[in-house]
Amino acid sequence: PDSCTTLPDYALHPKGVARSEFLRSNKRNIPVLEGADLDTMREACILGREVLDIAARFLRAGVTGDEIDRVVWQACKDRAVYPSPLNYSLFPKSVCVSPNEVICHGMPDGRKIEEGDIVNLDISICHNSFHSDLNETFFIGEVDDDSKRLVETAYTALRVASEMIRPGTMYRELGAKIQEEAEKNGCCVAPSFCGHGVGKLFHGPPDVPHYRKNKAVGTMKPGHVFT
Repeated sequence: PDSCTTLPDYALHPKGVARSEFLRSNKRNIPVLEGADLDTMREACILGREVLDIAARFLRAGVTGDEIDRVVWQACKDRAVYPSPLNYSLFPKSVCVSPNEVICHGMPDGRKIEEGDIVNLDISICHNSFHSDLNETFFIGEVDDDSKRLVETAYTALRVASEMIRPGTMYRELGAKIQEEAEKNGCCVAPSFCGHGVGKLFHGPPDVPHYRKNKAVGTMKPGHVFT
């Protein structure tokens, strides 16, 4: 959007390369935010939540992913923020829309959302050089029991893992709790994707795998921000 005051490094790159994410120092060191940087990060999270709520209000049977994308783009423009997915590795949209069997990072298109779908909206925005990254899964009308169990299990897994967030917790410890909660309810985790750090990098350290016996590096400290 023309109203943005700052753009991420990949926004205008012809191949959508986020060069800052490939710097060795940025890949190894978990940033500690404090002072003005932490205040800006909080603002980015608030703005991202506003955009997610606007998109959610538009979500219903008959709406297409492309229409949701336009709503998100306009909401970002109104707030003078950049939609982080846009042109990241040449991703052509402003939001990820993932229905049903699509695990994440679904590309919006002309398919109409249907009654009984479950749809995840993944909203990321860049505000004054800081990225926030939020997502939520929604029921479209009446959904079947398996769909309810899946979404509710993901939510409870998030809650039990969140209870471990405190200084001194090792990032690799979260995966065991998440996998335990998933398997308890007849679900499994998707090891190909994980949580990650956010801030001046859209995707940075730490990695936060969702399965047990992972080799994630790092211990939580005040000022760490991650999904």
